[in-house]
Amino acid sequence: MAAPRPLPIDPLAEAKRQWVAHGWADAAEGMTTVISVMRAQQLLLARVDATLKPFSLSFARYEVLRLLGFSREGRLPLSSVVSRLQVHATTVTSTADRLVRDGLILREPHPHDGRAAMLVLTESGRALVETTTAALNAEVFRDPGLSPQDAADLVAIVARLRKGAGDFADPRPQPEPL
Repeated sequence: MAAPRPLPIDPLAEAKRQWVAHGWADAAEGMTTVISVMRAQQLLLARVDATLKPFSLSFARYEVLRLLGFSREGRLPLSSVVSRLQVHATTVTSTADRLVRDGLILREPHPHDGRAAMLVLTESGRALVETTTAALNAEVFRDPGLSPQDAADLVAIVARLRKGAGDFADPRPQPEPL
């Protein structure tokens, strides 16, 4: 597939101009900010999706595999996966169902809570997540399209937005060891 040709103008700059022209100058900067972040997300997700497509993985499925791969034993309670990925439980359950169907994870009873489930990475799931991580690192993450300084600045700015929205809190100071 050929790369799309760049547009002759920046549609967001034109949208901002129209916002101002229609009397919404007080909201024009905010509209441009929101739409810019949304468009950047679309561009980055398209690169991630293109990289994962040969592996028949969506980013949601990759995230579950990667999270399990990072855990000490390749297993986590479903509730921990929901919490760490910050998505609804039904989304993780649906994603886990597909990963179980494909033999990439197992669903086992929780050892201490009969109502809960554990998600467990299989050997084929571990191999796939390592392969796909290498591909994402090479094709997307090593060069996200920004200079290292711009990338650091963007991460810091978005972190402030996320923190202000209640996405996370600063960690509490740890007590000194006895």
